Amino acid sequence: MSASQSPLVFRTPTLLALACVAALSGPAALARPAAGEAEANLAEISVTADDPRPAAGAAASAGYVGGTIGAGGALRTVDAASAGIVSGAEINSRPITRPGEVLESVPGLIVTQHSGEGKANQFFLRGFNLDHGTDIAIEVDGMPVNMRTHAHGQGYADINFLIPELVGAVAFHKGPYFVRDGDFASAGSVRIDYLDTVAKNVALTSFGSFGYARALTIASAPLGQGNLLVAGEAQVYDGPWDVPDALRKVNGVVRYSQGTALDGFSVTGMAYASRWAATNQIASRAVSEGIIGRFGTLNPTDGGDSSRFSLSGRWSMTDDTGVTRASAYVIRSQLNLFNDFTYFLNDPVNGDQFHQLDQRILGGGEVSHVFQGDLFGHPMENEIGVQTRTDAIRVGLFNTANRQFRTGVLDDRVLEASGAFYVDNRVRWTDWLRTSVGFRADGYYGDVVSDTAANSGKARDGIVNPKLGLVLGPWFDTELYVNYGGGFHSNDVRGVTATVDPASPLFNIARSPFLVPSTGYEVGIRNRSIAGLETALALFRLDFASENLFQGDTGTTEPSRPSRRFGIEWTNRYAVTPWLRLEGDLTVTNARFSDVDPVGNRIPEAPTTIASAGFTFGEGLGWFGAMRLRYFGPRPLIEDNSVRSKPTALLNGRVGYHFNNGLSLSLDVLNLTNAKSDQITYYYISRLPGEPADGVADRHFHPVEPTAVRLTLAGRF
Repeated sequence: MSASQSPLVFRTPTLLALACVAALSGPAALARPAAGEAEANLAEISVTADDPRPAAGAAASAGYVGGTIGAGGALRTVDAASAGIVSGAEINSRPITRPGEVLESVPGLIVTQHSGEGKANQFFLRGFNLDHGTDIAIEVDGMPVNMRTHAHGQGYADINFLIPELVGAVAFHKGPYFVRDGDFASAGSVRIDYLDTVAKNVALTSFGSFGYARALTIASAPLGQGNLLVAGEAQVYDGPWDVPDALRKVNGVVRYSQGTALDGFSVTGMAYASRWAATNQIASRAVSEGIIGRFGTLNPTDGGDSSRFSLSGRWSMTDDTGVTRASAYVIRSQLNLFNDFTYFLNDPVNGDQFHQLDQRILGGGEVSHVFQGDLFGHPMENEIGVQTRTDAIRVGLFNTANRQFRTGVLDDRVLEASGAFYVDNRVRWTDWLRTSVGFRADGYYGDVVSDTAANSGKARDGIVNPKLGLVLGPWFDTELYVNYGGGFHSNDVRGVTATVDPASPLFNIARSPFLVPSTGYEVGIRNRSIAGLETALALFRLDFASENLFQGDTGTTEPSRPSRRFGIEWTNRYAVTPWLRLEGDLTVTNARFSDVDPVGNRIPEAPTTIASAGFTFGEGLGWFGAMRLRYFGPRPLIEDNSVRSKPTALLNGRVGYHFNNGLSLSLDVLNLTNAKSDQITYYYISRLPGEPADGVADRHFHPVEPTAVRLTLAGRF
């Protein structure tokens, strides 16, 4: 059986899972079920490239298209060696510290935290410090997670509402090569899909170190001609901090679905709320001088609260003309953040704490149609789609002391809208040659009403990007991929219209571009010649017209210099036996500013090396477990590379037992070696009491939590 005809086995009969598996034609090993997942008892679905149904389902979902055309076999998506899908079963077999670490199932992606657990995570990928989401586009169930023109950072992606046990599949693309990927997707995109049903209801409770407790229930049942799924979650956590995180989180999902991935619909409601205290990154000198301990804080009133409510729906239909799909969503979110990164640098009396407020309602949707035909007798597939999104935002910045208002810096109202049109043409020219030619056109509009009148205004911009792909093979179970594409990220529209500094209106500032282009190139191979082993190697380059960098004094991202990255990725997945699975990934990146500046050309926080390795074991009843090592290499902290971070290596483990009565008991050990490393490190100027007025440049770090254990009892009934 050739690589293009290998059977696929997975356990998530959702749109995205069908789409991605059919499109990528990964081996059974890639989605082999692991013990310990909430969906462990879902019926397996075996898919071959000769079965037109999942291929059409792929066309109906998310743009990961793999149609079947005539006797020529499957016309799969022209993809990349760096793209893939991870099943929910595999994700839930791993021990994780926080929900965002679900995204670490994407090879080469680091998810960390520099603040309290309720705040959005920090992401690193392909030599990018992606801050809280800039240049990585994240979707959950068809809804964007990235927030543009955000109070804390452009592209802010808070994924704390995610329930890992509900994840059916995670699909990822790296690079700006794919027509469905728009804003924030230059480094990559991640799409997470929830399950429609579970074969058995799930109830679990977890307890662990540092005040950790979590309860979760998931239930589904037939209702009318469809199925109703309900899930609820509650969590508390203090952490090892001198000032406890005091995280309090509640989360819920209700979904009604009918039909199949080809002809059906679903309506989903989600609700999430949390509050927390935050031990932000601390100055190294404060620890070395004995002012605070490693888990101490220099401002015990930092923290925040957030909430998110959403209603979304999807619909698909298949007829003689092809597959039509549509989706829509509306989201209401609110965030209050209280941070103090510089202590007494700006205000030696009251301190530098500030309050960032973000309130918004956003809505949007997508409609696409995939139709099949032929080009000069060769199987062809075309996809046409439109996307739209509108955000109505209140965004504020206020100076505070102990969370009490002192002075206002800005309080703006923003309307930001965008629309996109994309086309992709895919042709199978021979058994060993497939091509994809497409383009994406994006238009943006912003209207800012600022409390500083000089910063009010309207802005418009647009960009058109080509997307090209070529696949050669398979030869000897090996395929060669060549990809090229243009991408972009949007900047905070307030910076596009502003003319004066809101904190000092007498000073003029330069306006930022609305849309910043990027250009990506990639060559890769994927090999499956050894039974059970899939290995892929990719060489990539990405050029950006303007880099967004984290600014320690304001806690935001700001436009900076043009940049270039090139690197290599090596990913491996090996199903040794039906009950043992190995994995290993390595990414090495060279990241530099591409212009000339005497301050240096290193990009602060850009990781050179990211690696991971691990194994999972277990099948059905009895023992199961996993272990995973994650290596986060050293990084330059300033442009001349004279100050660097230390590497961080973390080892997490799990062991458990499935009983034949539906119960399972598992123990997670996080940071098993008790590594005294840093989650993240910055270098900037801050001021402690008694220090010079200009402050002191220093490393500011957020430590890794010490060894922690979590015991989980789960039942399926």
